[in-house]
Amino acid sequence: MSAVNFPGQEKIWFEKSRYDEAERRFFERVAGSSPSAPTVCDAGAIAILQDIARARENIQKSLAGSTCSSSAADQEMMSRIKSLELENKSLYRVVEDLRASFSELECRVAVLEKSPTAPAVPATAPSVPYTNGTAVQQTCDPAKRNISDDDDLDLFDSDDDEEAEKLKEQRLKDYAERKAKKPGVIAKSSILLDVKPWDDETDMAKLEECVRSVRADGLLWGMSKLVPVGYGINKLQISCVVEDDKVGTDLLEEEITKFEDYVQSVDVAAFNKI
Repeated sequence: MSAVNFPGQEKIWFEKSRYDEAERRFFERVAGSSPSAPTVCDAGAIAILQDIARARENIQKSLAGSTCSSSAADQEMMSRIKSLELENKSLYRVVEDLRASFSELECRVAVLEKSPTAPAVPATAPSVPYTNGTAVQQTCDPAKRNISDDDDLDLFDSDDDEEAEKLKEQRLKDYAERKAKKPGVIAKSSILLDVKPWDDETDMAKLEECVRSVRADGLLWGMSKLVPVGYGINKLQISCVVEDDKVGTDLLEEEITKFEDYVQSVDVAAFNKI
């Protein structure tokens, strides 16, 4: 069977002459003898013919299989070619878009290079407010002007320059006076005081009343609370806001310690700028 399968696999029949000779002898013997009494040689020839038939069948099957496989490979190849063609078309469109954008950019750059540069805008003079609050543009000093050509210099406008200088000085003076009249920023501080009594029998409500009775310009008392110190003694913790230029911690301590019947000492617990 290996000899039979080998031609079917390789599609080459090396012993074809041998089988043709056997087939010729078989038909000669069949023509000269009776079909009812076959000989041993006829039986061998029949077996060879059966092998030939099977070999032909295998060859046909292998040829049909190779045809199917080749057709499947061809279909796969065609599908790949179609996908490559679609991809090529899309890439071609992208390249065309890039070329159009690039040409447009080149045109814009060429237009920008050909357009003349805009002249420099002269700097405007600083504005000075009037006495009524409206702003007026100052007249430029002739000595600070940029003169490109000596022939353009006007030597006969000295009177106008003097009047402009006087007007500028007057407006600057008015502006400085108005600015001086405006109140400046008032510096303030937040102070937290600890007021300690003599003992646990001190009337803390009366002590707080005495502390709040201290009055001064720039002093504003805030919240207060009793904080336990120990052995049943509480201290008064009170906050206040003061103007730094008018009220200081020394003044507060001096005024509060005047209430000797209730106050033992005064300490600054916290001091913060506002």
